[in-house]
Amino acid sequence: MRNDLLLFSSLMLIAGAIIFVVYLYQSGHKKNIAKYIKNDKNHSHSKKIIKDFLDIIVPSSIVMNDREISDKIVSAGYYTFQYAHLYLPIKYVLLVLGAIVLVLISYSSYSAMTIVAIVASWTVIVLIIPDAILATRIKAYRSHVSKQLPYIIDLLAVCVQTGMTIEASLSYLAREMESFEPKSSLLLKRLNDRAAIVGMNEALEELYSHIPTSEMRSFVMTLKQSLQYGASIYQTLTVLSADIRKVSMLLVEERIGKLAAKMSVPLILFIMMPIVILITVPGILRLMSGA
Repeated sequence: MRNDLLLFSSLMLIAGAIIFVVYLYQSGHKKNIAKYIKNDKNHSHSKKIIKDFLDIIVPSSIVMNDREISDKIVSAGYYTFQYAHLYLPIKYVLLVLGAIVLVLISYSSYSAMTIVAIVASWTVIVLIIPDAILATRIKAYRSHVSKQLPYIIDLLAVCVQTGMTIEASLSYLAREMESFEPKSSLLLKRLNDRAAIVGMNEALEELYSHIPTSEMRSFVMTLKQSLQYGASIYQTLTVLSADIRKVSMLLVEERIGKLAAKMSVPLILFIMMPIVILITVPGILRLMSGA
């Protein structure tokens, strides 16, 4: 048992060392590699292949830089979160401490292979589950913004119709929506802040990169067209909000149409099969008793 534990400890140390080396390599040299690939035009294709291969064999759940983590957290709607740099250290500390605790608890009760399986399961949970939760939160946030976008467009159209500019309308809506729609208010505030720094066109492009949905793309293209040509967009905004609502209604109808097919399987398994059994079993029992 002691030899098995020593073997297991050695494997854990080797795995931890490999993860640590990969983390240092990826975080310390990724920018340099990208810069070198960009500058070296003669060997750009081969270097790009090497970089893509490294990205494939090293999962993002194991190695991410602070910028990538911060972008994911912002994409989930947490604009004021300032501790993105602690995400990976906390994950690895939990991994190591949890593995040590599990080994100490299971040392006298399970075999070495069982302990390895338990620690491997804990490793998968710690490395994958937080990223899966964050990805689910990003998807939910984008869906929420897309659902609220028609109402934002209607309010923006009313502000534009009263004579306000697009920039003033967005700033006004960001202030007024804070009490009843804080998520959309933060999104508009972020758009206004970026517009003051890089310009409205670039801020709209960043908005679409932040919420890459078809509804947001139509909204961004409409605003950019108005800013470029100076055309009135009241009628365009009202038509756009109506179209987004129609598309949402069509998606709901499609889901309702698929619901009948999805319900057929549990109906067959949990209702029809028990009824068939209840009908046939008494006759079978009578035949068996008569025989």
